[in-house]
Amino acid sequence: MNTFEKDFNLKDELIHLNHAAVAPWPIRTQIAVQAFAEENTQQGSIHYLQWIEREANLRALLKRLIKADSIDEIALLKSTSEALSVVAYGIDWNDGDTIITSAEEFPSNRLLWQSLKQFGVNIKLIEYKPDDDAEQLIIDACDQSTRLISISAVQYASGRRTDLKRIGEHCEKNNILFCVDAIQQLGALDFDVNEVKADFVAADGHKWMLGAEGLALFYCQQQHIEKLKLHQYGWHMVENMHDFDATEWTPAHSARRFECGSPNTLGIVALEQSLTLLETIGIENIEKAVIDNTKFLINAFSKNTNIEILSSIDAEKLSGIVVIKHKNKDSLELFEYLKEHHVLCAPRGGGIRFSPHYYTPRHKLEELIALLDF
Repeated sequence: MNTFEKDFNLKDELIHLNHAAVAPWPIRTQIAVQAFAEENTQQGSIHYLQWIEREANLRALLKRLIKADSIDEIALLKSTSEALSVVAYGIDWNDGDTIITSAEEFPSNRLLWQSLKQFGVNIKLIEYKPDDDAEQLIIDACDQSTRLISISAVQYASGRRTDLKRIGEHCEKNNILFCVDAIQQLGALDFDVNEVKADFVAADGHKWMLGAEGLALFYCQQQHIEKLKLHQYGWHMVENMHDFDATEWTPAHSARRFECGSPNTLGIVALEQSLTLLETIGIENIEKAVIDNTKFLINAFSKNTNIEILSSIDAEKLSGIVVIKHKNKDSLELFEYLKEHHVLCAPRGGGIRFSPHYYTPRHKLEELIALLDF
């Protein structure tokens, strides 16, 4: 057992290579959730003030994870889709404004922008191959009508890692808003929101951050917090949220203004514990382990003449995702074969996607490689 593996309790027969979909919880997260359920069962909400402290701690953990300037820039929303929708329907669009995104985006970062066509907003979907200079293609697509660029930090289907800093610098110089879907990066690879010059960042916690579904980070740069129009209202988003009898109110001056109702206390317990583990290990150590696992798979797959690697092998574009095709099996047939052998993976990007995390034991990757040797 490696030093990282001790924090997890996956069944021995399982080869879990699907962190780009839904990750397993660490042991400490399971224990915390069970304790929270027991507390609710036996004591109700007697310790609600402690729950609020836990929520505040989660905001601080997320602030440090993305290196934001203030917890006031951090909101806790239901999902990446909700966070991106806050941006899409919060901006005061002009007829003829253009949004640029990638043609290979997950629907969460495509459908909502396309829905803005009803307001006269144009959408440019930029197509590129894994080894193309995608950043330059995106930059070259910009013109005077470009209002916003929205891109994934890591593409879900190809695993291609985006040079966010390069696009962010272009956006800053040209007064273009920059929105990042970071769900496939946060928790696996280092991320500095100021370095990449992002105005908005969205990421659900159930993938590489090892949390539960239903709770997401939304980062909104301070200068934009009070500029985005609000479309959801409730007790939790007002400045004095505990003054229930107030007849006059104002939205919170922090990103909490985007949280209209009661917090997801159970999800907060889970994500806080998982992020505490990640912070203890250190994102620099996690990134090294993730990339080492990716390189190990690429090296092994490249030696098998029956395997075609579909994701980029460029060192600068590597993430935690590797996608392959096998010459002797149809991809869906191969997916079923791997499922039968307890491999948790996903059919994506025209092949099979593997996404090991930092703690994934090397012997599990070797078992996968052996299964593909036919």
